Formats: sequence, C-alpha cells, structure tokens
Amino acid sequence: MKKSIYTSALALLLTGTLVTSCDDFLEETNRQAISIPSSRENEESFPQLVNYIYEVTRDNTTRYAPDMLYVLEDLGTDIVTRASPLTGVDAINDYVDMNASNYVMQVYWANQYKQIAAANTLLENADLIEGVEESLKNRGVGEAKFFRAWSYFNLVENYGGVPLVTEPITTAQSDFMRASEEEVYTLIVNDLNDAISAVDETPDEYGRVSKDAARHLLSKVLLTRGYKPFAASDDYTLAISLAETVIANHPLETTFADVVDIENQRNDEVIFSFLFGSESSSVGWGNTKHLLYKFEYFNYPGLARGSLYQNGIGRMPTPYFFNMFDEEDTRNEETLRYVMYADVAEDGLEVGDTAIYFPKTAWSQERIDSKPYAVINPDEYLVNDGVTNVHFPMFKKFEDPGAPFVYANERALGDRDMVMMRGAEAYLIAAEAAFQNNNPGAAATYLNTVRSRAGITTPLTAGDVDIALILDERARELIGEVNRWMDLKRTGTLISRVLEYNPHAALNNAITEKNLLRPVPQSEIDASGKTISQNPGY
Repeated sequence: MKKSIYTSALALLLTGTLVTSCDDFLEETNRQAISIPSSRENEESFPQLVNYIYEVTRDNTTRYAPDMLYVLEDLGTDIVTRASPLTGVDAINDYVDMNASNYVMQVYWANQYKQIAAANTLLENADLIEGVEESLKNRGVGEAKFFRAWSYFNLVENYGGVPLVTEPITTAQSDFMRASEEEVYTLIVNDLNDAISAVDETPDEYGRVSKDAARHLLSKVLLTRGYKPFAASDDYTLAISLAETVIANHPLETTFADVVDIENQRNDEVIFSFLFGSESSSVGWGNTKHLLYKFEYFNYPGLARGSLYQNGIGRMPTPYFFNMFDEEDTRNEETLRYVMYADVAEDGLEVGDTAIYFPKTAWSQERIDSKPYAVINPDEYLVNDGVTNVHFPMFKKFEDPGAPFVYANERALGDRDMVMMRGAEAYLIAAEAAFQNNNPGAAATYLNTVRSRAGITTPLTAGDVDIALILDERARELIGEVNRWMDLKRTGTLISRVLEYNPHAALNNAITEKNLLRPVPQSEIDASGKTISQNPGY
C-alpha cells in the first residue's frame, strides 16, 4: 500500500505538476518541476494541477501497461475472450490461477490511487494557491472530485472495500485499513454531488468535465448501488432522473454510423471524451482503442502490416457476440469488418481485391474453393487454419486510419477522441433502473429508442424485457466503450454468462463466487504490514 499510494502522492508533492496536455484546452506541455510551497505563490499552478489530473487519468485509461490494455474491462466476460484456439489457460479470461501476485491487479490498483493522489493534491491546495478566481477554483475542485469518484468506483467494484485516502500523504504510512463498500460508495456519491454543483453545465473548452458527465457517472453509481444490500431506497429513481437529464442534453445521433464516424467525433450524443490530437505535445501514448479485437491478418496473401487495418492486442469477441445481431441491426456492419481488401498485389490478388471474407452464414466448401481469396466460416474462427491461430471479423468501430502499425509495448499514437460517455448509455442505464424499479414498460421505451436508431423496426413490449435482454443491448451498442465485467458483476450474471458464452472460460470451468472480486495485490498487503486484508478465497 505504501508503495503505490504514498509514492504517487509524494511524487506529486515533490514535482508539483507534470502536464502533458490534451488537444483543445490542454495545448501546452509543462514539465518544469516546482515545489508545492512555491506553486502556491503562482496562480498558474492551479490550472496545471487540474490538468495533471486529466493527464494521469487519460494515460491510465488508454495505456495501463503493454500487457493489460483494458483486460479488467472486457476480457473474461460473455462477449470478449482471448484470441487463441480452445487450449491452454489464462488467469484473467479463464479465471485459472488468478491470484494476488497477478501483475495486472497490481498495476490497476496503483493506477487508480495515482489518480486519487493527483485529485487529493489539488483539493488540499485549492484554497492555498494565491490569486485564483473563485469560479475557476470551484470548477477545478469539482473536476478533481469527479475523477476521484471515478477511481474509487473502479476500485470498489473490482476489489470491494478499499482504503479511503482523501488527502495527500506527506509522510511514510503503512497502516492502511480497508473501508467498507458502503463507506466507499458514500464518498463516491458525495464527491459526484459536489462535482455536479461545481463544474460547468456547458464547458467553454471541449473535453472538460461537465455537469452531465458527473450526472452520467452518478446515475451509473446509483444504479450499481441499487443492487447492493446497503442500497438507498431511491437509488433507481434517482438514477433514472439523472439519466433523463443527460438524455435531454445529449440526444442520439440519427444513425449508428454517425456515432462511430471519425469525422463526426464531437457530436451532441457525446458526454465526455479523452482528447489526444495529432501534436506530439498532446497525443501522449495515444488512443489505443483502434487496437481492439483484431488478428494477424497480415499473414494472408494480399495483406501487409500497415496503417489501414493496424494491429491487435490479443483478444477477440466471443462467438456469442458475433451471433448477437438481428439482420436489420445496422450496428453489425458498423462494428465489425466482414471483408478485407488487398493492400498489396500478391498471389494473384491486385490492390483493392477481396483478400479475406467472413460470410455470416457458412459457405459450402465447393463455393469456398471457387474463390481466389480466403473465406472463413463462422464455425472456424477459433480453428487454426495454418495461417493464423484465430481469425474473425475484425473490429472497425474505433478505426483510426493513418495511425501507425504498432505492438502493445509501443506508443499507439491514435489521435481520435476516446469517447467515454454518450447518450445511448444514458438510455440503457435508465432502462435497467426502470426494470429494477418494477417498471418494465418504461424500460422497453428506453430500449426501443436505442434499437430504433439501429434500424430495428419491431418494438419491444414490457413482457420482453429482462436483464439478459438489457445486457445484450448494452453489448451491441457499447462493446469496447464501457466496462463489461462491471456490467455482469452488477447484474449478478458474471458466473453464469461467462460459463455459457465464453468458450475458453467454459473449457476450464474455473470461475467461482470468489471471482466476483479481484484479489487485492499481495504487494499492497505486505507493504501495509498486513493491515490490509485479502478478499475471500485468494
């Protein structure tokens, strides 16, 4: 514990602010080290402290570490599995030998507390920095509380009750104790209510936290708390109310294609994004979402490593996800690439010819043999064909043409915005809260709005709605955008849906009740002198 929380806080205290800016309002890079006492004499220190919180949070969100990009969000769920044949084991996806020494658990824990430390440094010094306008100070405090709440939400859902650190730590400490989940949720809700009061309704600078971003996060927090033994009686009602306010301010784009169009990133549906830009001073590690759910396509004739299709980071959608779309659902074609075109002349293929085709229903071998390109049927996605171990319709939802072909340990340099919250999820939060609040008719109405935008013409009725349907709708709309593991945990379906729909996890059959929480990193338990306790079963 001392290592991750104390070191992060101490680093912030000793270096003041290290700002790698985002496009728009974070346009400058300031890497000059200053002490906190000196910074209090300079009003410019305040926005730098605020910007540093954005930088740390963005970097942790998109980068993590080379071998753990988003793995605690999507891997080991019903809709994402590891990109390998049905052999072997994996700790995160298959829940085999998941333990307190897993590197991923340590990095994720440390990253969240690094964000909390950055927020705490701002909050501790907000009233001490000279010359800061009251409106700017209030807004910065609200932004800090928003990001602190977000980190604690990630921590409490992954690990359960965690130590509550609400001010900078300036001396070595090791005797940290885990707060209860209820206490952590109380801090989260209070921070978000404070953020809603303090941040701007419509920020002048794109990319800043708005009231709707805080409302959206609070609505999800209340929805999640509504499932818990310590839920407040009005959690679902308040979640719906907050979501409806967000919906009113962030209407759906006309089509799903408009939502994912790289030329239309900053549309009205977007609530909050992390920004990157193309300048070296602002892009940082770069957006990595374009690396999601791809295979080594470049081993096939006519295809080469390049900046069109780019590389992947070792996981794939499950067969269940590929079969999830109705024929009229336009999200299918906008999410998945079923045809890949040659970008080099090779083996009888010319540039622009079809190189790989994934039919949605199986072709006969005779028909496949008649084609000069590779044809891969749905039942062969996980079967080694002698070219690649796995092969499947690649994800195109976040494509970033021109971003360099890189591996996971290299800067991705993707420069499109990383959309973290948008109006469609507000509808889905409201639908789930309404269903849990015994109003399936209202839930159906929210769901039908999202489905209609996707081209689905048959409306749902109240009798159609259940948690499984809501989760499927979240998958079709939000895959790669939100934390699927937390969705399944929240709804009490993690174990059942992983065993039913994740082929690798089902093969190993290792997931149990203990996996509803991650193991607390052993390094943190040891550093605390064992005042931090481990989760049951680890």
